[in-house]
Amino acid sequence: MTKKIAKQATIIQHTWNLKPFFDGDDDPRIEKQKKNIQKRSFMFVRKWQNRKDYLKDPAVLAQALKEYERWMRQYGTDGNPGYYFWLRSQTDRNNPELKARYNKIEEFSKKVGNDMQFFHLRIAKIPQSLQSKFLRCSELKKYRHFLERIFAESQYLLSEPEEKIMNLKSATSYGNWVRMTADFLSREERRVLREDGSSAMLPLPEILSLLNSQKKNVRDRANREFNDILRAHVDVAEIEMNSILANKKIDDEIRKVPRPDLLRHISDDIDSGIVDALISAVSERFSIAREFYMLKAELMGKKKLLYHERNVDYGNITRRYSYREATNLMQSVFACLDRQFADILEGFIRKGQIDVYPRKGKSGGAFCVHHLISQPTYILLNHTNKLSDVLTFAHELGHGINNELIRGKQHSLNFGTPTSTAEVASTFMEDFVLKEILRDADDELRLSVMMMKLRDDVSTIFRQVACYRFEQELHRVFRKRGYLSKEEIGRLFQTHMAAYMGDAVEQSGGSEFWWVYWSHIRQYFYVYSYASGLLISKSLQNLVKRQPAFIEKLKAFLSAGLSASPRSIFLNLGIDIADRGFWDSGIDEVETLLRETRELAIRLRKIGKQRA
Repeated sequence: MTKKIAKQATIIQHTWNLKPFFDGDDDPRIEKQKKNIQKRSFMFVRKWQNRKDYLKDPAVLAQALKEYERWMRQYGTDGNPGYYFWLRSQTDRNNPELKARYNKIEEFSKKVGNDMQFFHLRIAKIPQSLQSKFLRCSELKKYRHFLERIFAESQYLLSEPEEKIMNLKSATSYGNWVRMTADFLSREERRVLREDGSSAMLPLPEILSLLNSQKKNVRDRANREFNDILRAHVDVAEIEMNSILANKKIDDEIRKVPRPDLLRHISDDIDSGIVDALISAVSERFSIAREFYMLKAELMGKKKLLYHERNVDYGNITRRYSYREATNLMQSVFACLDRQFADILEGFIRKGQIDVYPRKGKSGGAFCVHHLISQPTYILLNHTNKLSDVLTFAHELGHGINNELIRGKQHSLNFGTPTSTAEVASTFMEDFVLKEILRDADDELRLSVMMMKLRDDVSTIFRQVACYRFEQELHRVFRKRGYLSKEEIGRLFQTHMAAYMGDAVEQSGGSEFWWVYWSHIRQYFYVYSYASGLLISKSLQNLVKRQPAFIEKLKAFLSAGLSASPRSIFLNLGIDIADRGFWDSGIDEVETLLRETRELAIRLRKIGKQRA
């Protein structure tokens, strides 16, 4: 890859700029905009609620959808107030006044959503004899897949009054429980050892970062404190988990859903058979992950890795990347792929759409978020200058680029990405940044980075599939037993983690409660998308490397949003994700990387013996 340095922003803002919304939490425009949202939704309800002609006449439905799309573009159920207070809550999780404001906005949003949901529900009840007619109609062409998605879920939708009840209870029966556990964890601080040998009170995100320290005393101390945090909250998490499992069971029974993960698949616009093929293909090759951990233990001179040591970097990756250096690297790589990618990053920086550093009360990890098509994308990081932080940054920027490309090509009803393919853009960008880092690496550094890449691939593909299977069993056993103790949840968790880690990783004390922190399992069967996204991404990376002009087709995929099913989009690119062999070909690449890494390790070991 030829280096081309993109123009660097002159000013880098390290926290989100929320001025495009409001001047502060008490800005009088907040209430004015809420009233306007109510007014606009009321106008739509008044015009269409008592009509039935749009359920029979495609031309009338096209007009109704045009107005609905305009409402979704500019207002939605909570508009700027909802997005603003959600963003504020992610950087100040322990502010009770802010929580109260957000809860009120959420309550407001639920009411508006309930008022508007008649439209979605009535379209879903269009008789099947008319559905095909509507889908063939040229006047509805731009809304065709929006209608297809509604028709797909129609058999599991309830009556309008029942859906209102389901919607209203979701906060108390699910959302509040999940938010409670996350908020408790975000408040935690512990005194731990830092890399420089000093000790300090640090928030949870920084404690998690220290778990991967190459200094044993640092990571062991961080692990003790992290496990102590989990133990302090596991009793609450036990009740939380049982409550949301019970809520899911009740919902599925009311909707007559035959399997717990089906609604996720419908929501993600993907056939259950495709997901089953992915889970089966990866599970049958857990041996790759086990061999990786055996190699890692061998290289680190250990018979077994402790659970919290499995992600420790092998070798001496001392290269640090300040946030400015990371942005320069990203701009260089993106500009070589496509100028538009670098321009999007420049816009994020210039407009203050990235919150960079960890601090108390801020959400841990990293994410990229969007809401309405008319609102900006925001990225949250917890950057600590590590190489892994650079790759996380690239990952979230991939999501951001995906959002912006969709924004430029689609209307508001197609704005978004199915979970099944949401991780394609992110892993694509992440891997190209890693390849640039490897360009000038010597063999020792190359081995370290290849081990890091394998670690990430194993975590993204094999670990997430193991987690998916854990979720499946969690719901299955709960529905049989009626309640699961924290110990029972822990045993199930360790069983599935051991299945892919093998004997080279010890399921050491405290690891049985790591499910407490794993937020993704609260999102019900979401995690398969990490594996599907990376395996699809590997295919697209190879196509771009072989044919640089393929980048235009890649951009077409990244711009497609919800305008067609993932399978249809990929079939247009010559890729059939329904083919079990497709998933195997992606897994083959991980196995190839493992073989090359092992061969490099053997060669370096021989060189070391010769020098000795």
